[in-house]
Amino acid sequence: MSSFRNAISRRAYKERAQPHSRKKFGLLEKHKDYVVRAQAFHKKEEALQKLKEKAAFRNPDEFYFKMIKTRTVDGVHRPESQANKYSPEELMLMKTQDMGYVLQKVQSEKKKIEKLTAMLHSLDNQPTNRHVYYAGDREEAREIQAESSRGRNLPSLDDVPNHIKRKTSASYRELEARKNRVNDLEKLYMDMALQKELQVFTF
Repeated sequence: MSSFRNAISRRAYKERAQPHSRKKFGLLEKHKDYVVRAQAFHKKEEALQKLKEKAAFRNPDEFYFKMIKTRTVDGVHRPESQANKYSPEELMLMKTQDMGYVLQKVQSEKKKIEKLTAMLHSLDNQPTNRHVYYAGDREEAREIQAESSRGRNLPSLDDVPNHIKRKTSASYRELEARKNRVNDLEKLYMDMALQKELQVFTF
């Protein structure tokens, strides 16, 4: 029976439109529109409820430093000016500490550079170690020469696997970057030392 019921063509259901007398109010809200609007309303309602609970359970003795360090200007919180907050002696101490930190970073970078250079071996340069052989006659000299040429078949740069080449080139790039960083830090240290000397003369 169900197959016969589906065989009969029925008129497609159409949701009613806004009545002519209410056209000035725009489109008639459908159920799916109402669902979206209701979800948004409930979300806002829950947020307001959470804020009300926070306000209700707030500790009246609660204190934050920003309560005394900010001022409201036209309803906007603005922090107090931090200018002239430190005395000249405190500024000198802070500059000295900054210089010490920069110097420490320079020394640590130099140590890392030393480790990298000790670890890295250039694959481009073939080893230059040579042995001196002494032969009694020409035949013995030819035999020694043939043996040494057989043993000298060292792996060339083309025989090295690609992943090792990539790691080596990355290590060389890192070494170059660390050298540049050391140069920049040394320049910064010199500038800071000069500024400190000038500040000492002004006091």
